[in-house]
Amino acid sequence: MQLERTLSIVKPDGVEKGVIGDVVSRFEKAGMKVVAMRMLTMTDEEAGGFYAVHRERPFYGDLKDYMSSGSVVVMVLEGPDAIDTARKIMGATDRPSREQ
Repeated sequence: MQLERTLSIVKPDGVEKGVIGDVVSRFEKAGMKVVAMRMLTMTDEEAGGFYAVHRERPFYGDLKDYMSSGSVVVMVLEGPDAIDTARKIMGATDRPSREQ
């Protein structure tokens, strides 16, 4: 297994619900280490830049508005196979197919 780093974001609804500790705990129980963490509120411009890869998709405007609607917690996670581990912990996402 390769030691990797990945980014994870607790989105505005998770921050509002107060589940930050639960999210961190799940990653730590899976053997991952939080090497950096910060709470911030993205500006519309920052959210737009971060999600620029989706600019041509129909959901881009809503995504940008949502991610700049409140505080988020961004964290860098480190561990063996961190990318796959984080994806397994987070579960399925509503990702558009690459053909769109």
